[in-house]
Amino acid sequence: MSAHLRSRRRLGALVITSTLIASGAAVIAANPAGAASASVVITEVYGGGGNSGAPYTNDFIELTNNSSAPVDLTGWTIQYASAAGTSWANKINLTGSIAPGAVYLAQGASGGANGQPLPTPDATGSVNMSAASGKVALVNSATSLSCTTGCATAPGVIDFVGYGAANDFETSAAPGTSNTTSATRKVPTTDADNNGTEFAEVAPTPKVLTNTPPPPDPIDAKIHDIQGAAHLSPLVGKLVGNVTGVVIAKSGNGFWFQDPQPDDNPATSEGLFVFTSSAPTVSVGDAVTVQGTVTEFRPGGSGGVTNLTTTELTQAKITVTGTAAVPAPTLVGPGGRVPPSTVIDNDSSGDVETTGTFDPAEDGLDFWESLEGMWTGIDQPQVTGPTSSFRELSVVPAGAGVRTVRGGIVLQKTDSNPERILLDDLLTPIPDAKTGDKLAGTVAGVVDYGFGNFKLLPTTTPTVIDGGVKRETTKASSPLQVSVATFNVENLDPSDGDAKFDGLAQAVVKNLASPDIIGLEEVQDNDGATNSGTTAANVTLDLLTAAIVKAGGPQYAYRQIDPVNNAEGGEPGGNIRVAFLYRTDKAVKFVDRAGGGSAVATTITTDRRGRPHLSASPGRVDPANPAWAATRVPLAGEFTWHGQSLFVVVNHFSSKGGDNPLWGRTQPPVQVTAAKRHQQAQAVRGFVDQIFAKDTGANVIVLGDLNDFDFSETTDILVGSGKTALIDMPRTLPLKERYSYVFEGNSQILDQILISKNLQPASSYDVVHMNAEFPDQISDHDPQVVRVIPLPSWVR
Repeated sequence: MSAHLRSRRRLGALVITSTLIASGAAVIAANPAGAASASVVITEVYGGGGNSGAPYTNDFIELTNNSSAPVDLTGWTIQYASAAGTSWANKINLTGSIAPGAVYLAQGASGGANGQPLPTPDATGSVNMSAASGKVALVNSATSLSCTTGCATAPGVIDFVGYGAANDFETSAAPGTSNTTSATRKVPTTDADNNGTEFAEVAPTPKVLTNTPPPPDPIDAKIHDIQGAAHLSPLVGKLVGNVTGVVIAKSGNGFWFQDPQPDDNPATSEGLFVFTSSAPTVSVGDAVTVQGTVTEFRPGGSGGVTNLTTTELTQAKITVTGTAAVPAPTLVGPGGRVPPSTVIDNDSSGDVETTGTFDPAEDGLDFWESLEGMWTGIDQPQVTGPTSSFRELSVVPAGAGVRTVRGGIVLQKTDSNPERILLDDLLTPIPDAKTGDKLAGTVAGVVDYGFGNFKLLPTTTPTVIDGGVKRETTKASSPLQVSVATFNVENLDPSDGDAKFDGLAQAVVKNLASPDIIGLEEVQDNDGATNSGTTAANVTLDLLTAAIVKAGGPQYAYRQIDPVNNAEGGEPGGNIRVAFLYRTDKAVKFVDRAGGGSAVATTITTDRRGRPHLSASPGRVDPANPAWAATRVPLAGEFTWHGQSLFVVVNHFSSKGGDNPLWGRTQPPVQVTAAKRHQQAQAVRGFVDQIFAKDTGANVIVLGDLNDFDFSETTDILVGSGKTALIDMPRTLPLKERYSYVFEGNSQILDQILISKNLQPASSYDVVHMNAEFPDQISDHDPQVVRVIPLPSWVR
């Protein structure tokens, strides 16, 4: 997540496994101690396995047989000692034979979960090597070496490699390595007993024997030459040198530097990240000259395939030439560079890195890319969303829009708000702030990218100016109105503790004015995420209703149906579901009809007067429909209000998890989850149509967390058309009030209430903004309430 140092993976090529010969094959004898090996040699040593940024999960040592006959390795060992260590007890036992010219892979320990698995190893052990320096010996016995130095010539040693700061080696030490590099023999068929000249620090390539050519002469380049007017560097993969600039910021594994003498093209960035793997030794304000390989790093490893890359220099050689003034920040907003106002990207067709036109004046994606790595500032940034649990804070420069009535920025069908950028805590803490706040002065930092978003990384914690936004309360319903609310209570279960239940209770009583009916989403079973097989949620709901009474509210009863264990998505073991609460002290009554169950569909029946009713109340809507696979099944309830029937359906549609990010490499973003929500909307709409088929004037409310926007096709399907079209209440609000959720600084509708047409003239509707805009939220969704007057058919 963003609060951690940048995760870096370097993925090496994988090829065929080695050819092993049966142990009965002819055997080449070990060479006399100290002689260059003519048979088995160590060709690669890698000690960064599993560490941060590692391309592979495990350390490894690679061997090859340079003789003309197979070599039986049974009884041999690979032994390891630290750079200055004297103990050789850390070893890998070898078995099997290695054919002429074949590769043998010995897998060691892992320092973490980063990277991909090695190719199938030929031997495994628990050797845990240093990523930077150490000593490795190939020994023709299982006896631990007892030497302190001169081990390369010790009896039984077939080959020996000391790397980095090792105090023992063949002639001279091989280069030091890192989490992302190995010491690899340049010419695998040659052993002249000189680690220093025969090994190079390169990306690890287990089971791949390659001759390493001498490095090319570096290309002289400026930072803007390296960045180019594109998402991918025109010099990617090239060795560049004499790259000059001043250090503007540094992290735990690298630093950013910027050329104080920019070119005249604003599309080319003047800033660049230098990846050093460990903490850099430079200081902010150092004038440096850098040589390194131009690399495009895609944050997130294999799970980040939808991310853009960041351009950087790796395997760098850094020379401090003096000190210099850090350039003034490039301002974004009024008086500086003004970002595009509506378009993230509109000229790509798929991978934005290889298609489309680079146009920072029109495309927000290209605008922020043109500032990548640069020292950038925003004057008094305006906060459009609360500080997240990842310590990210969305801000926009002055003049951005359309703004909400409380200072957010509205997501629209044709405006994804490219002005937004996330402040991130990589280099300094990010304070708690809420929608509508401002930050004092010019907030400056380097522009970076990660986890599907452009980031501004300040080096000084910003000061928050309170915008005065308070939690909203709604008015109580009149005696003639029945108030119906939807409230996502965010994975509620007993383990959340009193504070969560008391907070929700206060919200129901104080902020929502104790609605008559509440549709709840994200109610979990009695032991929450514990995967015990429990599906009942009576304890969860009892705790909530008791907390409401404790908060001074009325007594609520509840109705719900336990799902099939682990069948409806959400947190494993939590058995998430939807439920109804209703007041027991008001005229609203729940009509209970037995027969409902997790796999039983409620249907529409009629009484002797032809009026519609649910066959089971509460009852589930079309639970056998494939649309609900791994998703919460809607719950229908039949209520009466002063004798008039009211049908309510509470929903929690499939999430957007898995869709391409707005700021990702695929443009336009692909909403892979949308098709399933369309199917779910069709199922609910079909159920509502069954009610209207019996009574076109029926009182119907469809509500819940639909995980889709007011302008989406999902909503269009639910609304329907003609005489029985539903009224989508969010669409009745002014644009500046149309939101119930804030994601990465975009205010948007995910929760919705839809009502039948006959209810609209007597209705009032309110999204109660009390959660989504605040960092100390009790749920990530804002509840909403509609107040209606159910009328008999003869009035309608």
